[in-house]
Amino acid sequence: METVEIEAQPPSSQEPTVQEDELSPVEQVRLTVLNTDDASLPVWTFRMWSLGLLSCALLSFLNQFFSYQKEPLVITQITVQVATLPIGRFMASALPRTKFRIPGLGSREFSLNPGPFNMKEHVLITIFANAGSAFGNGTAYAVGIVDIVKAFYFRNISFFSSWILIITTQVLGYGWAGLLRKYVVEPAQMWWPSTLVQISLFRTLQENEEKDGKRRLSRVKFFGIALVCSFCWKLFPDCLFQTLQSIAWVCWAFPKSVTAHQLGSGLSGLGLGAITLDWTTIASFLFSPLICPFFAIANVFVGYALIMYLVIPMAYWGLNLYSAKTFPIFSSHLYTAKGPEYNVTSIVNEKFELDLASYDKHGRIHMSTFFALTYGFGFATIASTLTHVALFYGRLFTGFFRGKAGHSHKIDEELQGYTFMVVLRASCWDNCIFLKKDVQMPWWGLIFAAAISFIFTLPVSIITATTNQTPGLNIITEYIMGLIYPGKPIANVCFKTYGYMSMTQAISFLSDFKLGHYMKIPPRSMFLVQFVGTIIAGTVNLSVAWWLLNSVENICQTNLLPLNSPWTCPNDRVFFDASVIWGLVSPKRIFGSEGNYSALNWFFLGGLLGPCAVWLLHKAFPNQSSIPLINLPVLLGATASMPPATALNYNSWILVGTIFNFFVYRYRKKWWQRYNYILSAALDAGTAFMAVLVYVSLGMENVNLHWWGSNPDIDPEHCELAICPTAKGISVDGCPIF
Repeated sequence: METVEIEAQPPSSQEPTVQEDELSPVEQVRLTVLNTDDASLPVWTFRMWSLGLLSCALLSFLNQFFSYQKEPLVITQITVQVATLPIGRFMASALPRTKFRIPGLGSREFSLNPGPFNMKEHVLITIFANAGSAFGNGTAYAVGIVDIVKAFYFRNISFFSSWILIITTQVLGYGWAGLLRKYVVEPAQMWWPSTLVQISLFRTLQENEEKDGKRRLSRVKFFGIALVCSFCWKLFPDCLFQTLQSIAWVCWAFPKSVTAHQLGSGLSGLGLGAITLDWTTIASFLFSPLICPFFAIANVFVGYALIMYLVIPMAYWGLNLYSAKTFPIFSSHLYTAKGPEYNVTSIVNEKFELDLASYDKHGRIHMSTFFALTYGFGFATIASTLTHVALFYGRLFTGFFRGKAGHSHKIDEELQGYTFMVVLRASCWDNCIFLKKDVQMPWWGLIFAAAISFIFTLPVSIITATTNQTPGLNIITEYIMGLIYPGKPIANVCFKTYGYMSMTQAISFLSDFKLGHYMKIPPRSMFLVQFVGTIIAGTVNLSVAWWLLNSVENICQTNLLPLNSPWTCPNDRVFFDASVIWGLVSPKRIFGSEGNYSALNWFFLGGLLGPCAVWLLHKAFPNQSSIPLINLPVLLGATASMPPATALNYNSWILVGTIFNFFVYRYRKKWWQRYNYILSAALDAGTAFMAVLVYVSLGMENVNLHWWGSNPDIDPEHCELAICPTAKGISVDGCPIF
């Protein structure tokens, strides 16, 4: 297997190392990544550290702040990638070039300004910023535990225990990343599509374009124009004309029909024909559609269409499955058998455990049929991931267990040893002193969660590296913990966070390693920046959360907040509901013999067998190149982000992704090669800049427009009846009684 030498080394007279990019079987990589490297460029500079630390802290603050809002805005590292270039170049022109020595470092000389601001510095600053966005997740996942303890269960947890919990869950994935780097970073077929956006933007910002005699717009000018347009346009859906956030023409055509609103609402229904003209809504949950390869978009589309427009209508209107008509058609809330929302706090006792007498009094917990089936498809996704990767990437598994796949760098052993030492010490301290006391977590919970994470990290990272879609472990981890340790809601989400987040963090680290692999950054530098950035980001995340949870009245309580209040916490609502389903009540009372949803366990078997059928078809018809593109983990997991994602997010994401990664890629490939990833970066950056400006200038002062197209007291998509149940005799405020 050919690999690229990524440790910065001086030039030699030996035969040059063959670069992976020259051999890449992936056309998108060949069109984007350069093969050359300048090993003399400095990386550990004063500019890199100062801009990197500042960027990490700023993004951590902003992403945590916006995570509580109805449409969570994730400000990615691309924004920093753009903003730090002029600052870095200014520092290169203004800082003194004087060299001096630091005591204790021998004869080594240091300068605040070692020369021009270079691309490798820029890459490491971006990696710092990526840590500030929790490696694309927005915020540290464990902050959700603090949120639900304080805002949903109305209990207390100490700041220091919260900090220990967040830091250990964030860094646990480093060990897995060190072990798996040679299996999912160095192989050429593991191309990590999301990294190509950054590489394309780095080249646009840093390189001087060669003139070929053709009169065409330079990539820098294109980026600037697209950024300004995105920045200006964001003002309309955010402030001037909020109806643009969700255009639901079916609701407009039938303003008094519950069924029409259920079909047409993009936020609370099936989203039939609903679209958005807001880039934040398009990219908020599934990230930029311009990044995802079209075969993955096609798999998402097929899975989404089958679930939303075949399975759900049949279950709701045809079968009335699980008393579907008693509840809203699309909701992540929990209900009683007669329709009202379930009062979860009434079934929690003083020990933070399930009060069985109160639970028997209130009755079983019920979900909307869509929410229930989402769990079923989640079961199938996890099971199909193992089978799909084993069948189609079996050689990697064999190589992993034999220890022979890929070239291993000495740096791997150094990174793994250092990482495991830090993580294990912190984790043992965490478990022995804090976890059992504050979050109900037994000492064996971390070990068990880490074992599950380790098993799944390789197959899931392969899916991510080839499709840009990441199946999550959240469902399977909370299911397992709920079975073996029932009645402990915070222990359950804590176990889920250790199991799910360590895998997710490992995949994020591997993605950054791939970026460094393409950009020829020394692994030691990559590791140090990731580690320091993770500690800073987690600390800032928790500080912002602590501030908001103690200062915003009724934060996350949608029934107590004013209509269209931004502080609805959609991600935390789903996190809380999961803690109730899997931890407090336990899977046995919901998905077992005592529950209403035991039939959903058959989805596990369907997920295991599904890839086998695809693989047999591939063997029977080896010349059909489309069969291996059927990726069941992506197809079955198409709606994994729903809720809190909605049909509106998916409709627009699929449409935009198809236009650019099928039609433009196929029929205007030169334009796609030159501008596609640049456009994605510009849309992200311009939208983020305006969103921050709107909030600082208007949102903090509660300034709103009051007219039909932008009224904070009216549903912006005018589909008020979408949340209404349609079963006979069920009464809900504002809804007709059938």
